[in-house]
Amino acid sequence: VQLQASGGGLVQAGDSLRLSCAASGRTFSSYVMAWFRQAPGKGREFVTKISSSGSLTAYADSAKGRFTISRDNAKNTVYLQMNSLKPEDTAVYYCAARAGAAAWAAITTSPSYWGQGTQVTVSS
Repeated sequence: VQLQASGGGLVQAGDSLRLSCAASGRTFSSYVMAWFRQAPGKGREFVTKISSSGSLTAYADSAKGRFTISRDNAKNTVYLQMNSLKPEDTAVYYCAARAGAAAWAAITTSPSYWGQGTQVTVSS
């Protein structure tokens, strides 16, 4: 599967932004999807994930209460709605995918596919 992330930009603290990740292929609905981010000078970190059906979600503590992941399997797209953005949310955001047994647990540390990343910059 090929992933194309979009929607990043420069916003002010407190603003909202929605990222999208469009996937190619006919089997999108079988993939667990996730968002990661990498801030300048730091490693890539898990942000959130969603099950193949969309019925299950999980968030890193930094995202709880402010970020919402969702997906539209008819459009082969996963979204990340980010509200109340903070300067520390500044990072390149990547979408990721994994299918198969144990994908729900495994995607947090070892996705199978990565998108190219989209820059989010939050000014104070």
